[in-house]
Amino acid sequence: MKDGYTVSVSGAVEGDLDEAVLRRLVEEKGAILDRLYGKQGKQHIEKRLGGYNQAAHRFPWVVFRDLDHDADCAPSLKARCLPNPARYMCFRIAVRTIESWLLADRESIAGFLRVAVSRVPSFPETLDDPKYAMVELARHSRLRDIREGVVPRPGSGRKVGTLYTSQLIEFAQTKWEPETAAQRSDSLRRCRERIHEPVKSQIDKSSS
Repeated sequence: MKDGYTVSVSGAVEGDLDEAVLRRLVEEKGAILDRLYGKQGKQHIEKRLGGYNQAAHRFPWVVFRDLDHDADCAPSLKARCLPNPARYMCFRIAVRTIESWLLADRESIAGFLRVAVSRVPSFPETLDDPKYAMVELARHSRLRDIREGVVPRPGSGRKVGTLYTSQLIEFAQTKWEPETAAQRSDSLRRCRERIHEPVKSQIDKSSS
């Protein structure tokens, strides 16, 4: 950062895995995630988005939300949720869930899950349910720990295994390459570009 100045960013996300991704992307820009809010689902974020946006008139904010099937596309959902973002607000939509951003780094996720790269979807944003796709990949893992941790046990009624989140957090923190993933995920590419804007604006403000 310019003259040793480090930008502190506030953020809000749906859950723990989103937090790990957000931290990687913020730190990638040389900033730090100082305060984090949410982690109680998308409805919680939407209820408080106006307040986050108000705060973003003065300081950098990054807010993530999954597209899921709540709109036809990310721009329409963004326009509905936050039509007038503040100067330092970066509100981004993952298409369709944050897992698609992780899957977009095909070589790294294949190595982490110990599956053939050919099994990893080439264009994860076209998937109807990226989380389901992640579980199905893990089902073919050569590692027992991955299969038992990420895949739900038969009859459990769960969509994911008990260690699904913790294992993917480990991947996001240690193996995932956002720059590589952005080549196969347009929503991630745009997110990386937009995160830079409030960070740079805050640096310029501090030096003026």
